[in-house]
Amino acid sequence: MTHKKILIVSGEPSGDLHASNLIADLKSLDPGLEFFGLGGKLSERAGAEILYDIADLAIVGIVDVVKNAFKIRSAHKRLIERMDAAKPDLAILVDYPGFNLHLAGQLHKRGIPIVYYISPQVWAWGARRIVLIRRCVKKIVVFFKFEEELYKKHGIDAAFVGHPLIDTVKPSHDKAWVFAKYGLSTGKKTIALLPGSRMSEVSSLLPAMVENCKIIDKKLGGAQFIASKHPSIPMELYKKVVNGSGLNIVLAEADTYDIIAASDLAIAASGTVTLETAILGTPYVLVYKSSLVNYIAYRIVRKTPYLGIANIVAGKAVIPEFLQFDMTPEKISGAAVDILTHEDKRSKMVSDLKGIRLALGSPGASKRAASVIAPIL
Repeated sequence: MTHKKILIVSGEPSGDLHASNLIADLKSLDPGLEFFGLGGKLSERAGAEILYDIADLAIVGIVDVVKNAFKIRSAHKRLIERMDAAKPDLAILVDYPGFNLHLAGQLHKRGIPIVYYISPQVWAWGARRIVLIRRCVKKIVVFFKFEEELYKKHGIDAAFVGHPLIDTVKPSHDKAWVFAKYGLSTGKKTIALLPGSRMSEVSSLLPAMVENCKIIDKKLGGAQFIASKHPSIPMELYKKVVNGSGLNIVLAEADTYDIIAASDLAIAASGTVTLETAILGTPYVLVYKSSLVNYIAYRIVRKTPYLGIANIVAGKAVIPEFLQFDMTPEKISGAAVDILTHEDKRSKMVSDLKGIRLALGSPGASKRAASVIAPIL
């Protein structure tokens, strides 16, 4: 019996997570499926043969692309060579549009059907990508209802399955457990610091967050802060910034969802964690700063007034966003203290976050995605 072979390509930690769950759910439908491609440890554990580890390819913006051009070409070449030898029955491309949309053209030339899982943000970065998707992609599986409507409007076979984070983003312990474990006081406002999942983000954003915390602490007459460490980043980088700040900042190596859920407010770097925070229902402020070249490119090509997916899903500014030159301690702390000290504003944000959570669909998104993809084989 010949087993079906599937090429699966993800390029970032969040994509690796969703890819690994999808692999598991497809294998539950057909245990004989064979997966190979680009990914991380989670996809490998789920049963995929990983040809190139994504740890070397977590790239954001034009500057990083230029710096890592050799790595990108090497990964692309290795995938093409293996693809030509293995002749997969299907390709599943997971997010990572700069790499995957280029790969889609190569797959299309070879007659390999393509499913795109996790839509490229064409609604934010430009509609010209829709033309390529319509030409090359057999089906696109999306996490947001508005994406399904957009793609169908352009003649693309799209299926909305809901967001897989609904199944995974849940606290394991209550607030009392978090406070006891990390030595936090019940008499102070608690602010979670979420400075990102990349070294460059933490290096850039955590110092700014600490400066912002100094102002919040002063305005509130005392507060406590807990910074969530990403598992792939050395603790020394966090300690270097936090030690000597004069603030009560606890460094946590785990329990991110518990910490967010137990906090009164979060200050979060743009990325998956902002949607996770929205699902948990904790009010937050979004911050982000990149190189000037990347920021100028973003301003040129962006098609929505918002960067945060929660605001895009809501269609309005539910969450304050402070980007680049607006990312000042005065502005961020002002918004944070406003939310923390005005119960009506906090309650309105919590209510809006519940609406965003409902818009992400019901549990079981990954299983629904597998049931949509399986018939294509």
